[in-house]
Amino acid sequence: MSDVQQRVERYLAAWNETDPAARRAAIDALWTENPVYVDPLGVAEGREAIDAFIAAAQGQFPGLVFRAAGEADAHHNVARFTWELGPEGGEALVVGFDVATFDDDGRFDRVTGFLDKVPA
Repeated sequence: MSDVQQRVERYLAAWNETDPAARRAAIDALWTENPVYVDPLGVAEGREAIDAFIAAAQGQFPGLVFRAAGEADAHHNVARFTWELGPEGGEALVVGFDVATFDDDGRFDRVTGFLDKVPA
């Protein structure tokens, strides 16, 4: 598994972390000091806002988990990867892809998300 793929797996694990303290610790370790997350549903600027955004997604989709759907494609400090959201071991209800920019230490600085499949 590549270093970028490992980062993506840790990123998705943070989206699945339901313990607030553990999730915030993961965000602090994975993201830069002033990160930005953007997707069609909103913008989160800063670690606290990203934490709240993730908590809101968990509230909207209780019991579902994020997982990688294939390998990340990366060059320089940019990666793109497809993810799925669905029940553990079940069919994905939501599919999207993210484009992530990393700092020189490999921490997420900006993530721009796109939704390819959403529930009706």
